[in-house]
Amino acid sequence: MITVFDDIQRLHNPPSFIVAGKPKPLPERPERIDMLLEGVKRSGGTIVAPPAIGNETLSLVHDARYLAFMDTLWERWQRLPDAADYPLPNIHALGRPSLAPVGYPDSVVGQCGYHLGDGSCPIMDKTWEAARASAASAAHAASLMLEGERMVYALCRPPGHHAASDVAAGFCYVNNSGLAAEILTRAGKRVAILDIDVHHGNGTEAIFYDRADILTVSLHADTKRFYPFFWGYPQETGRGEGEGFNLNLPLPRGTKIDDYRAALAEAFKRIAAFRPTLLLIAAGLDISIDDPFQGFAITTADFATIGRDIAALKLPMLVVQEGGYPSASLGANLASLLEGLRS
Repeated sequence: MITVFDDIQRLHNPPSFIVAGKPKPLPERPERIDMLLEGVKRSGGTIVAPPAIGNETLSLVHDARYLAFMDTLWERWQRLPDAADYPLPNIHALGRPSLAPVGYPDSVVGQCGYHLGDGSCPIMDKTWEAARASAASAAHAASLMLEGERMVYALCRPPGHHAASDVAAGFCYVNNSGLAAEILTRAGKRVAILDIDVHHGNGTEAIFYDRADILTVSLHADTKRFYPFFWGYPQETGRGEGEGFNLNLPLPRGTKIDDYRAALAEAFKRIAAFRPTLLLIAAGLDISIDDPFQGFAITTADFATIGRDIAALKLPMLVVQEGGYPSASLGANLASLLEGLRS
């Protein structure tokens, strides 16, 4: 197995994010990388660094205006008098798809309200550099799959599945899974995305919601009382040409392996009906019983079971790292999942 990882990803290190209106220590911190790399070492294989990518590649799934905003945000924010240490909006463009007309401001504060979706996407001086390196890891992993690899792991940090085409949110700035899926699809692969993160992959859903050429499936904690709150409901099935190509399987907090496997079986039925040639796994390890978000109760041994269940689909697999936050079992959980996937 090849792992793709760029050490530049360590540079993103904001101190906090907003929880219930208060700043709290950010769990999506650089030490995640070392824990995940420990899991990679247990699994074996080689680690390669990706070539850098530019906006031409990022624009496959992201709006040009959003990319320009991210390219210049930190420098512009520093010029504001008496501003916060990192960019935070004091107004949001709420409901902008349905409120017409919606103008696009020149002000960096206004643009923050347009492009920063919540209080959990803090940005510091090296954030965008790290996010681009994370995206490059996913893009290069996709290239390796196109060269004939049967399984590649992209160690992407910061993660990506909450980032929409023009919005950062939920620790995510570039939609790494979406970018890899788009690269593969344009090269002729028929891609199904299986998102097993404890949080709904609302950014991925949004990017592909109107399309029939990529299937998006998400198993996650019920968003009625869990982030991202507004998306992830069963009635979200796609729109227009995309109708029927999005499947959400919300599960109760505290879900254990038996009920999780039952939901996986439902996901597999939809995936089989789609008849993909490649499976992209948005691998959120925050379903762990030890994860600080305490969404599900999946044990280290359970991760191998989940991996074996997915491997039974007999598809080439691109594994893109999403959530999974510092805990004593994080590295072991990754190793267990990868072991199961290779069975």
